[in-house]
Order: sequence, then structure tokens, then C-alpha cells
Amino acid sequence: MNTAASVPATAPMRIAADTWLIPNLAPGGDGVFLPANSMIIRGREPVIVDTGAPVHRTQWLEKAFAVVEPEDVRWVFLSHDDGDHTGALLDVLERCPKATLVTNFFSVERLGLEKPGLPLHRMRWLEPGDRLDVGDRTLHLFRPPIFDGPTTRGLYDPKSGAMWIVDTFAALTPGALDADELPAEALEQFSTFGSAVSPWHPWLDRAVYNRHVDSVEAFGARVVASAHGPVLRGQRLDDAFDRVRGLAGAPLIPLPGQELLDELIARTLLESAA
Repeated sequence: MNTAASVPATAPMRIAADTWLIPNLAPGGDGVFLPANSMIIRGREPVIVDTGAPVHRTQWLEKAFAVVEPEDVRWVFLSHDDGDHTGALLDVLERCPKATLVTNFFSVERLGLEKPGLPLHRMRWLEPGDRLDVGDRTLHLFRPPIFDGPTTRGLYDPKSGAMWIVDTFAALTPGALDADELPAEALEQFSTFGSAVSPWHPWLDRAVYNRHVDSVEAFGARVVASAHGPVLRGQRLDDAFDRVRGLAGAPLIPLPGQELLDELIARTLLESAA
């Protein structure tokens, strides 16, 4: 297990025109880390896309507001209500008084079980297929190919060619957050994490599912960012979509079980005794 002190430092990354990845890393095993990313579109009406994980709240706020001033933020797009996407949500709403929260009915219902009442008068509820005018561009909402929450919506910006694909294309990394800096075999994890996040894939009709994946790829994104993986472009992006297509009807990929838990407990006891 990695300690917090061993986690590589990360800084905001410009991934497209007006578009920044806000990265953080969490320990993921010996020498590897799980990305916990969000994104900011710094256009005429700046947009914060997800608000990070609770464990990274302080770092996330520092990084996000180094890219955009809180009083300039006009939109907070919440892809879905999972905790690793809502870590600094209340802070953002407090610090960004001019911002409107873009979410949906079911997310608000689910968040009501864990967070204080969210300001309904500061919301806009949008679903996949809807569009959002943010001044100098119109953002397109869509359902990603892989998702672990029923409220999930991705975001595509045709002006910059950047796409936020939420929990699709997840992978552990030794620290790099650009797919071109990772070995090709590292991207094989897209299938493993996809199977874990969307365990319903064995039941999918291949033709129906692949039409949906095709529709997402047809947006023509030039760069794709996700919450838990590297930034993808070019051939790496093409390969990633192909791996996602391959999940339709395929058997579940087994995940670690009790054997790994026993190993981790034993290792922790040894480290404590040292």
C-alpha cells in the first residue's frame, strides 16, 4: 500500500483550448495510482466539471481556483452524484455565488440523503441529449458508454473538441496523466475497470451497444478526459473506444477477492510491527 507522502504531486493541465484537467492521485498499489480528475472550461462563462473526491478537497480547491476565479464561475456541471465527483461541491457553491449547478432530478434526490439541502433556485436540470449554452459555446450532454451511476451524463465541447467521459476509460498510472506517456499495455486496464464499473456488460446486445458507442465516438472529440484515467487523443483514443466495444456480451473480468485482502492485512501488520 502507498502512503500519502509517496503520491506524486500534480498540477492543472491544459488539455485543449480554454480547457484544463484538475488532477489528483490516490494510492492504488505498489507504484501505481488511481486518478481522481475533474475539468474546467475557462470560456466566456467558465464551467467547473465535477468537484473531485472528498480526500482531495483542499488540494482540489487550490488547483481549481488557480485556474479560474471563484466569482467568475457561471456553471458547475455535476456528471453524477457519486462521492468522488462531489467532494468540494458545497465549497464551490459557497465560493462561486454566480454559479448555476447543472444536474438532474435523480442526482438531487440521491444527494439529499448525504448533503444539506442544495439550492434549487441555483440549479438547471438537464439530461443526456440536452445542450447547455455557456456564452461562447454550446455544450452537448450524452450518456457515456461506461457508467456506475444511473444519473451519469458526459459533456462534449465542439468548440475545443474536448470531451468529459466521466468513469469510462479508467486506468491506474505510475503518475503520468497523458496516455501517450504510458505503455500500451497500461491501457488494457480500460476493459478491467469497465467491467468493474459496469458489471451489466455481459447482458448487452452487441449491435445495440456498439451503436451507442459509435454515437459517442461520432461527436469527433479530439481529446477525451475522464475522472479516473489518462487523457486520450488520436490512435490511443481510437483503441480505447474499441476496447469498450469489446465488453458487450463478454464475461465479467474477475476482481481481487479475499486473497488480496488477506495479503494487504498481513502487509499492514508487518509494517506496523517494524
